[in-house]
Amino acid sequence: MDGPDRLADAATAFLDHLAVERGLATHTLAAYRRDLERYRAFLTARGLADVADVTPADVRDYVLQVRQGTDGRPPLAASSTARMVAAVHGWHRFAALEGWAPADPAAGVRPPARPRRLPKALSIEQVGALLDAAGVGEGAVPLRDRALLELLYSTGARISEVVGLDVDDLDLEVGQVLLRGKGSKERVVPVGSFARDAVQAYLVRARPELGSHGRGTPALFLNTLGRRLSRQSGWAALRHAADRAGLTTPVSPHTLRHSFATHLLAGGADVRVVQELLGHASVTTTQIYTHVAPETLREVYVAAHPRAVG
Repeated sequence: MDGPDRLADAATAFLDHLAVERGLATHTLAAYRRDLERYRAFLTARGLADVADVTPADVRDYVLQVRQGTDGRPPLAASSTARMVAAVHGWHRFAALEGWAPADPAAGVRPPARPRRLPKALSIEQVGALLDAAGVGEGAVPLRDRALLELLYSTGARISEVVGLDVDDLDLEVGQVLLRGKGSKERVVPVGSFARDAVQAYLVRARPELGSHGRGTPALFLNTLGRRLSRQSGWAALRHAADRAGLTTPVSPHTLRHSFATHLLAGGADVRVVQELLGHASVTTTQIYTHVAPETLREVYVAAHPRAVG
């Protein structure tokens, strides 16, 4: 397999592997192809014609180039660089395993660390305005939307978990709900009184009407055809409520999840309790919410430290 097109041949073999054996989606394959074409152009400009000749220094220099934009293209953000490095890693690993190269020169090269972004939470007042706006109007849909958003905020659940609920998953008398998270892991989460009241109103006054248009389903939240509400429809309900509430910041179902966690921790909840409620596998994931404003730190310090004032 010697020859001047060995780089191209190895790249084609890798893309074929991704398409046939890994079954990657068309748009994902297109992204891999673009990333590898840019990388091959870099290697060719260095006089390299064989994937076997690439060194760890070549890979590191390439990562630096795409981050800084020294090839005449705009510099890439850390997240985009990480995606491109993943393509390079995959290609070199494949080349080493399939005999195109004696070793993997990218094995020790790491993508740049992504900046740690704190989740954006709504204030308690903003959440109240959002939930009130969801119930504006007559008929079954406003009652459903209010119940849906109240339940999202009350439990910190993901939108997929809430629209996936069946009626029997909810125990309004006890005030709890059975949620099924990632990997089908189940957790029982308390439901607050505002959410219980909203869901009860929906079950009594709205769900029978919505269900009359369908063939019967155990789903808790129904669309206007009497079928299970989709994630997309849940998003739409939230967007409409945010517009009516006059919220100018972007709001998604995950915003309510972030707000749930932030408000609990600000109220004194233990981070490990919040971890259980959110269904996080590791407390490290939950700890991103523990960053608090400087004024909150000062208030807690003054109130708690024995020699803070005197």
